[in-house]
Amino acid sequence: MSAQSVDVLVIGGGATGAAAVYDLARRGLRAILVEQHDLATGTSGRYHGLLHSGGRYVVRDPETARECIDENTILRRIVPFSIEDTGGLFVATPADPADFPAKWVQACADAGIPVEAITPAQARAQEPALTSQITAVYRIPDGACDGFDMIHGFIEAARAFGGDVLIYHRVTGLIREGDAVVGAHLEDTRTGEKRTIYATCVLNAAGPWCGVVAGLAGLDVKIKFDRGAMIAMNTRWVNTVVNRLRPASDGDILVPVGTVCVLGTTSVITEQPDDYRIEAWEVSKILNDADAVVPGIRLGRALRAWAGVRPLYEPPEAGNGDAIGRDVKRTFSVIDHQQRDGVRGLVTVVGGKLTTCRLMAEKAVDVVCQQLSHTRPCTTAAEVLPGVKTNPHRLDHRLHHLEHGETPGELICECEMVTRPQLEKAIAAYGDQPVALDDLRRDLRLGMGPCQAGFCAYRAAGILQQAKKQSSADTTRALHDFVNERYRGVRPLLWGHQLRQLYLDEMIYRRTLGLDQLAAPEEPSHD
Repeated sequence: MSAQSVDVLVIGGGATGAAAVYDLARRGLRAILVEQHDLATGTSGRYHGLLHSGGRYVVRDPETARECIDENTILRRIVPFSIEDTGGLFVATPADPADFPAKWVQACADAGIPVEAITPAQARAQEPALTSQITAVYRIPDGACDGFDMIHGFIEAARAFGGDVLIYHRVTGLIREGDAVVGAHLEDTRTGEKRTIYATCVLNAAGPWCGVVAGLAGLDVKIKFDRGAMIAMNTRWVNTVVNRLRPASDGDILVPVGTVCVLGTTSVITEQPDDYRIEAWEVSKILNDADAVVPGIRLGRALRAWAGVRPLYEPPEAGNGDAIGRDVKRTFSVIDHQQRDGVRGLVTVVGGKLTTCRLMAEKAVDVVCQQLSHTRPCTTAAEVLPGVKTNPHRLDHRLHHLEHGETPGELICECEMVTRPQLEKAIAAYGDQPVALDDLRRDLRLGMGPCQAGFCAYRAAGILQQAKKQSSADTTRALHDFVNERYRGVRPLLWGHQLRQLYLDEMIYRRTLGLDQLAAPEEPSHD
């Protein structure tokens, strides 16, 4: 068992945890982040890609709306490589409440969200796919945000300031000495190696698992789990974020992200922090409601579906403990357990939106610094992340680089234009640590295109085996796991072109390569 000491241990590798370890390192504290899986595998990696203007919440939850518009502006400045300035439209149809636009416009004015009224004709000139039945439409500063890029940007910046990150390390216990938390026991989920990290303060930024982590110290943080499903369409049906101009509901947003259009989302109460089920009614609801705004979209090729769990939290003092689903505010809370429970050395941050992750980190780190008597202020809102950054996932950038010979080598993933040298570089970045093909997907978008890894997975597996000198059995298992994970997102959408694609992928991996048999566990011997 290895051990080390730091000033602050951050638990959770989502957007808030990544922003927090960057903030801590920037303030001169020795900080390390631990994540039980890869970065951005929880809620932050399972959202719709929207950079919120605040318009979606402005009537029901003005506090969150103000946070969103402020952080929208800040993120555009400090992490521009992860953001596409698509702009946003709020569109009313005859099916939407006739009195809502006036309420919404006034609420936007009160929250400081800029709004521009335009005519339906202007909206359709901007987005020809919109329905001709528009009754009112407004422009608003929404955008698209690549959460993977942003989180990796925060992590790289944290490391530049001396911070560190351990992925695939699960917290098995918090170390509590009397009325203080002084560290955590960890287990490497890939190797089984044990590790202990001693810390003057632990920052619990574990999203839906915040309650579980707090429970390891004998403390109670009641999280409300709210699952939401999303669907990626095969092309960008719109180039602007489009919202229904009505109270937030299921299936009322379309977000152009990269080469696809993400439709969402639902709100389903659940009891588990990792409930990623997608029910048939959710798919139908999302597609049908989107079709009311963009006619014909439900007949398009639905590429993939996924779900994420929102960690909602209502402070007991708010007096809204019975609220569920969309009635729970989307703002965030920072819990100082020294103040609330008499246990120093532990701070929990929970709730919020990906758009507000930097603010959540700032407020949580402020409380950590109070416990440590550390006085350096937060500067993350004013400074662009260090290092020259470009958007590595923009397909037009990749095409330009390929055409001009700037990314030479064999093309491994045609859909997302990932080359062999890019794969080899990404694999090498993990050093001696094991690498999953799904990790490379988050790093490079490997297998995220229309074929859903049908042609690139086996190529990438061979490169991974060569680079890591893996056994055939280990590589086969890695390929099996990756293909199965891709299938999980396709399974709710098996009709039309996507069903044809599945038949082709099944022909490649099961009938030709026999992957299911090669990766099957050996039958027990009866000798």
